[in-house]
Amino acid sequence: MKRNIARCLLAVAGLVAPILPASGARAQDDVVARGEYVAIASDCGACHTVPGGAPFAGGLAFHLPTGTLYAPNITPDPKAGIGQYSEAEFARALQKGIRRDGSSLYPAMPYPSYARMTDEDMHALYVYFMRGVKPVATPIVQDGMTWPLSMRWPLTIWRWLFAPDPQAVRQAMAARQFPDPLVARGSYLVEGPGHCGACHTPRAITMQEKALTAQDGPLYLSGGDAVDGWRPVSLRGEDRTGLGRWSEQDITRFLATGRMPLGAAFGGMTDAIGHGTQHMSDEDRLAIARYLKTLSPTAHTVAGGWTYDPAASQALHAGDVSARGARLYVDSCAACHRTDGHGYPTTFPPLAGNPVVMDPVPDSLIRIVLEGNTLRATRQAPSAFVMPGFAARMDDGAVADTVTFIRAAWGNGAPGVTAADVGRVRRTLSPAHPPASLPMN
Repeated sequence: MKRNIARCLLAVAGLVAPILPASGARAQDDVVARGEYVAIASDCGACHTVPGGAPFAGGLAFHLPTGTLYAPNITPDPKAGIGQYSEAEFARALQKGIRRDGSSLYPAMPYPSYARMTDEDMHALYVYFMRGVKPVATPIVQDGMTWPLSMRWPLTIWRWLFAPDPQAVRQAMAARQFPDPLVARGSYLVEGPGHCGACHTPRAITMQEKALTAQDGPLYLSGGDAVDGWRPVSLRGEDRTGLGRWSEQDITRFLATGRMPLGAAFGGMTDAIGHGTQHMSDEDRLAIARYLKTLSPTAHTVAGGWTYDPAASQALHAGDVSARGARLYVDSCAACHRTDGHGYPTTFPPLAGNPVVMDPVPDSLIRIVLEGNTLRATRQAPSAFVMPGFAARMDDGAVADTVTFIRAAWGNGAPGVTAADVGRVRRTLSPAHPPASLPMN
């Protein structure tokens, strides 16, 4: 469809050329602008920009179970960055995971998703990085991967086994039939440049995503593996733990602002919105939402949808704090999230019916209680709100009690957590946080 549109545009350009001669500089500027938009849709800034640092200068650390990776400098600096890459080498790195020197990239770089990007988008992206990005000579940071994973040559075998061939996957995408052009666009954005599956799809022990597209089965976007105490939730149609109760409007609002009546952004999604989706067009955000709403719940979905249960709220209103963690919740959480769990949506998110709260893996909720969270300002929601962390005020047992209350109350019905669960997440936090055993003053 895109190529047909492109042909039409070229034909129109040919008709008006005798009257309005095209400017080579103007055409180049248009390609740069398109490339900038592709970079936004591909979320390049979230990984390759250190907070407060120069755009795309790299250095951001990713702490993985196998060691620490540092995002490289992708500015056009000829020594520290990618300034010496040809367009073919650039495309090979992004879509096949092969660097200019022939070595393999770690699959933290989502080249299995970028393999689906069109030649037109790849060309625009290259032109943007070479002509629209300021070169920065930031020194290259060496990765801290543990041996033998510090060796890159075995990644060649990984690519042979798990990385798709760009030409083949683009042909497969072109053959797919969608009843709605907007869904087709959303599919391209989510499965290709947006690489949503890189976080929201579970991975095998060999680190490949268990599904790369919706055609690969219901594991696609069914919720990712917890890393650094964050667990990406399901983007499928589960009522309790996915997007089953989110409307298209809810999703588009979330992508634009990081907040909506049923929840708010946290963890890596905050950066994805800040660097990416808030800057996308309304039509593309709607396309993403419409596509996500086509994804059915996973087969292992808990039977029955979420319905509000007022029992916990009634007990707290009556002064009954006998439930595990109830008093801690009243003392530390209720002022913002209310005793009825409804919170103050788009400012202080609700806990009742929140998919993150009911997720089978409680890591994200535990980490938010420990570390706090900042609901960052965006273009359409310019006020920021901060939740303080309780790592210094609560020991592991107290956090476990509080999280257990939240997961059980208001119809959430999720299993409780243990002090050991909290300790495991606490160990992923910054060393600046105090030890797990703390006095309760």
